[in-house]
Amino acid sequence: MDIVKEFTTKLIMGLVKNPDIVKIQDFTDEDGAPILEIIVHSEDMSTVIGKSGANIKAVRTLVNACAYKQNLPKIKVNVDSI
Repeated sequence: MDIVKEFTTKLIMGLVKNPDIVKIQDFTDEDGAPILEIIVHSEDMSTVIGKSGANIKAVRTLVNACAYKQNLPKIKVNVDSI
């Protein structure tokens, strides 16, 4: 999971204007499914989500591709702001 978390951090830092505020937290839900929570500055939410959610959809696809390469289960990706 560390490789996926590091990959996600680099990916998101390349998108935002405030990379020093980016935080990626990983945990599991009640069913044991892994979750990555991306926390960004409120100004960067629109950039991370993108028009009609295109950017976050691409991020989710790339994160799950990376997880697949590491033989990990599908990861849920949530975005929140500070």
